[in-house]
Amino acid sequence: MHRRNLTMRFLRHGPFGHFLLKFQNCEYEEKTGRAQRPLSPKQNVRKNLDFEPLSTTALILEDRPANLPAKPAEEAQKHRQQYEEMVVQAKKRELKEAQKRKKQLEERCKLEDSIGNAVLTWNNEILPNWETMCCSRKVRELWWQGIPPSVRGKVWSLAIGNELNITHELYDICLARAKEKWRSLSTGGAEVECEDAGFSAADREASLELIKLDISRTFPSLCIFQQGGPYHDTLHSILGAYTCYRPDVGYVQGMSFIAAVLILNLDTADAFIAFSNLLNKPCQMAFFRVDHGLMLTYFAAFEVFFEENLPKLFAHFKKNNLTPDIYLIDWIFTLYSKSLPLDLACRVWDVFCRDGEEFLFRTALGILKLFEDILTKMDFIHIAQFLTKLPEDLPSEEIFTSIAAIQMQSRNKKWAQVKRMSVFGN
Repeated sequence: MHRRNLTMRFLRHGPFGHFLLKFQNCEYEEKTGRAQRPLSPKQNVRKNLDFEPLSTTALILEDRPANLPAKPAEEAQKHRQQYEEMVVQAKKRELKEAQKRKKQLEERCKLEDSIGNAVLTWNNEILPNWETMCCSRKVRELWWQGIPPSVRGKVWSLAIGNELNITHELYDICLARAKEKWRSLSTGGAEVECEDAGFSAADREASLELIKLDISRTFPSLCIFQQGGPYHDTLHSILGAYTCYRPDVGYVQGMSFIAAVLILNLDTADAFIAFSNLLNKPCQMAFFRVDHGLMLTYFAAFEVFFEENLPKLFAHFKKNNLTPDIYLIDWIFTLYSKSLPLDLACRVWDVFCRDGEEFLFRTALGILKLFEDILTKMDFIHIAQFLTKLPEDLPSEEIFTSIAAIQMQSRNKKWAQVKRMSVFGN
């Protein structure tokens, strides 16, 4: 009985209270043979509403039970006003959300139209006349705005070039060697694995086994490069083929992200060609071969432009002994593909393919500029944590606006000149 009373109390005062009241009225009529008196205009107010209110708002209009004194007219009027105000506010919120959705749709349509027009320009005007148009002002401006995804791979391939003269046949040869190496590793057992763990210059191909570990950590949220994913074998093949093509370099952590971005935009063999040529650039080779002298040269040149563009933040970093290697290494190793949202990282790649290594360091300064106010209030630990794990919702336009504000010229000297001076300085 006690449980039934609790249930009835919940129903009476909960969202189904008015249904329960009607049910009880019917029971009363059946038992007594008498109909209850008709509802007063005040009690009938719910029936005149345009829609059935939700339980939370309905409580304001709910009349008191028949065994209790009726609400005073002032209180009933007050509740009615409160309810109407709530309805007005709800309608305002709905209107605001509808306007927001409409604006987002208009912006999306505008963006799609812009991308469609850009695709036509790239396909019909620029790509057929690449050699003569790639350095024109019009093309450079289009490049800065972002290359349309449908032509991005083709533009990257042309911009990166193929100085190494790698062919599809050479890729097949390197892949075959990699597969044979994997087979020997799988049959060689733990002894071979331990023997190769030293990564001697004579046999860097042993790093093939390490590729398996790193692939699982490559864009894990996409779930396309992990075991069983549609691009797992492709990524495995390209990285394996590269370690056989360049055993002196082998596999270095971070390469998987670069290869993955290329796979998303190019066919397998073309992705391998672009990957090999990209890693052969001076900056990438310095980092992936862990050439400490050259890496320090890049850091020194970076700090010249850091102090020039962001003197306050530069002084704060110096005060906290925060050196560029703490945050730059990860950004350069993966070309920002691990640190930035993928669509934003691809835009960085677009301009990197246009401007070369200089843009990698300009991007770093753009990121620091964007968060300058936050970073100047942090200590060493918090700065390092923030820069090694940037916010996931970075707005593309804000980042590029910040990058555009960075001047890559110090005392009338450009990046290449400052870097050359840093070599002699070191």
